[in-house]
Amino acid sequence: MSYTVLARRYRSRTFDEVVGQGAAAQTLKNAIATDRVAHAYLFTGTRGVGKTTMARILAKALNCQAFDEPTTQPCCKCESCKAINEGEDMDVLEIDGASHTGVDHIRELRQNAIYRPARARFKIYIIDEVHMLSPSAFNALLKTLEEPPEHVKFIMATTEPNKVPATIQSRCQRFDFRNIRTEEIAAQLQKILAEEQMEAEEQLVRRVAHLANGSMRDGLSLLDQLLSMAEEKLTAGLLAELLGTPRSEHIVELAESIGQGDAGKVIRQVDAALEEGLASEVLAEALQEHFRDLMVMRNCGPDTELVETNESGLRQRMTEQAEMFDDATLVYNITVMEELRRSIRASGSGRALLEAALVRLTASERFSDTKVLLEQMQGYLSQGEGKDLSAGPRERPRQVSSRDYAAEGGGSRLSAAGAAKSTEKPQPAQESQESQESQESKGFLKPPQTLNQTYIREHWKEILSELSRRGMKHLEAYLQPAQPTEWNEGVLKLGFLGHDGMGLFGR
Repeated sequence: MSYTVLARRYRSRTFDEVVGQGAAAQTLKNAIATDRVAHAYLFTGTRGVGKTTMARILAKALNCQAFDEPTTQPCCKCESCKAINEGEDMDVLEIDGASHTGVDHIRELRQNAIYRPARARFKIYIIDEVHMLSPSAFNALLKTLEEPPEHVKFIMATTEPNKVPATIQSRCQRFDFRNIRTEEIAAQLQKILAEEQMEAEEQLVRRVAHLANGSMRDGLSLLDQLLSMAEEKLTAGLLAELLGTPRSEHIVELAESIGQGDAGKVIRQVDAALEEGLASEVLAEALQEHFRDLMVMRNCGPDTELVETNESGLRQRMTEQAEMFDDATLVYNITVMEELRRSIRASGSGRALLEAALVRLTASERFSDTKVLLEQMQGYLSQGEGKDLSAGPRERPRQVSSRDYAAEGGGSRLSAAGAAKSTEKPQPAQESQESQESQESKGFLKPPQTLNQTYIREHWKEILSELSRRGMKHLEAYLQPAQPTEWNEGVLKLGFLGHDGMGLFGR
């Protein structure tokens, strides 16, 4: 006897068995109970969420021979129910929209629809992937959908409802099938494993449910593969071997090395991972997901259910690791990983791109927020006393690149109010005077008491040099291509050279 895959063997047979689509199931049950069954339905949603399964259950409910009228609890034992389960009932016709796209197929459907069913109450047409029909086929279907024979019901399913004409949708009752929650998929997988008399680690079941990405069919297909490999018990290591995904501990250690800024260790860990047969894109995707988990834990707490890990030791390590990064750094890391995945697909040097990106992340302390840097610059100019802004504690800056600054328009409007936040608290007059004398003795630039545009333009290079001498070389580097264009009431406007090196642009 041939083997039947789990997705078919454990397909829901009644409305009550449907997983994750309770609202749609209850609505259809109410329609049957109150004799308000529509002549046409449109089921929409991603793959594997139960659209075709629900269509078959509705067909069984309408045509079950164990009852004298439509029922909300089909018997699943009569000839009609069995034939519908197998997709072989003569009165319930399942049509693949992808292979019946032409107008001739729809004309044939219309001609056959006028004949009454052979043995059932209704002749039911289930059209899967209906969005694949041609425009002429849709037009041919319109009249029948609007005024179908009383013994005909249409149930259409699609993953792309935006491609179904509005004229078709307006003649149907539409049900949007949502992605199935991870918890619901995991519970169903546990139930199936019990039926199959197979033990499995809870972590593996949760991981499979997560990888299903809202699709019960995808989850069952993956579980089928695991059952084919396992002999006694399903383990997380077996899943990693099947999918070629890195273990959680390896990803945590790699992220920890990135947070510590140890580029050499990061490269060695990447080499070890690739030697085990992992693909560069898979490793980048796993890191991206890990950074996402750290970001969620920082903002939602270490015990949040949004991070799917049940290992207490691993969760504790992730909690500690989340404190190594700030929110902006994690957002930046996630973005870099996404760009890296796209680049790897189009490149033959995936390893080099991966290593370069991770080394870039280890240098996070060298990246600074452009806004913070320019506010520091404004604080220096607005005080007019040459105060050393590099002294005192500084918060860790957010990671940005020069591209981010260019994307903002190439210039910044600097407010004195914003600059005041980045400066230190005022010192007593005596200490300020001593500090100024010390600075003058070191050759620091001393701006006049009242700044003006002429002074800033004439001493712009000296001002940039002053920033470097005060420990703000990163700010000097950002402002090298800039030129002061306007100084008005404490607001400095800068212009930057365009990409062609000609002209200034700013705001």
